[in-house]
Amino acid sequence: MATRRSAEEPAFVLHRYDWSESSLILEVFTRNHGRIALVAKGVKRPTSQFRPVLLPLQPLMLSWGGDAEVRTLKSAQWQGGHVMPTGEALISGSYLNELLMRLLARDDAHPQLYDRYALAVQLLAERGDAQAVIVRAFELLLLRELGLLPDLSREGSSLALLQSEQRYVIEAENGLRLAHADDNHALSAEHCQALHAALNAPDPLIATLRACAPFEAAVRVQMRRLLHYHCGVRQFKTRQLMIDMQAMSRSTAALPQVL
Repeated sequence: MATRRSAEEPAFVLHRYDWSESSLILEVFTRNHGRIALVAKGVKRPTSQFRPVLLPLQPLMLSWGGDAEVRTLKSAQWQGGHVMPTGEALISGSYLNELLMRLLARDDAHPQLYDRYALAVQLLAERGDAQAVIVRAFELLLLRELGLLPDLSREGSSLALLQSEQRYVIEAENGLRLAHADDNHALSAEHCQALHAALNAPDPLIATLRACAPFEAAVRVQMRRLLHYHCGVRQFKTRQLMIDMQAMSRSTAALPQVL
C-alpha cells in the first residue's frame, strides 16, 4: 500500500511533547484533516530548520507522510499574516488550544471551525484589549460546532420560545431553563436571542464577540460550567496558570478576568 502524503496543509501547533533527545511529537490542528499527531524528527537540534517555526499560535503550512496514528513531518513553513500573541493574549491563545485538545477527536475535520480559530488567534495577536470577548465568542462557536451548545432561542424542557424579561441559565443536559433567585450571572431572554442570532450570522465570530461584549461576565460563567462538564475537568490548566500569575502579582486587579 502506498504511503499517504499530505502537502502544504494549513495548520496550527496545539501542543508539543518530547519524543527523544532530538525529536518532538506535535499535536496539530489542520484545516482539512482535523487534529492529528506528527513526529518532528531532529527538531530540537540547534541546526534544525523547523526549530523556530513549530511554535503554537502561528499559522503554518505543513507536509507529512505515513499511515500510522502518528505521521512523520516532512516540511513546515510559516504561513505569514500575523505574529503569535504575546503576554496575556498568549495565555488566552493557549487556553483555546487546551479546549481543542480536550474536545476534538483525532482525524475529524472541521474546516469552518479551523477558519474561526485562525481568526480568533489573529485577533488575540492584534487586539489584546478585546481578548475576553474573543475567547467567549470562540467558546460558543466551538461548542456549537461540536453539537454541545443547547438551542439559545428556546427553553430546553418545553421547547417554548423564551419569555421576554425572564432570565435563563444554560444547563449541559437540559438546555435553557428559567433562572432561580440565587442563580448569579443568568442571561436575559434578550441576551440569549442576541447570541442565537450572532451564531447564525454570515461572520459568526465577529458577530458573536460583538453580541456578548455587553454581558461578557455572565457568558463567561455560563461557558465555564458547560466546558467543565463536557471536558470532565474541575479546572483548566491555562486558567490555573492565570490564577497563579494573579497570585504572584502585587494586585489581583492587575490581570483582567479573561478565562
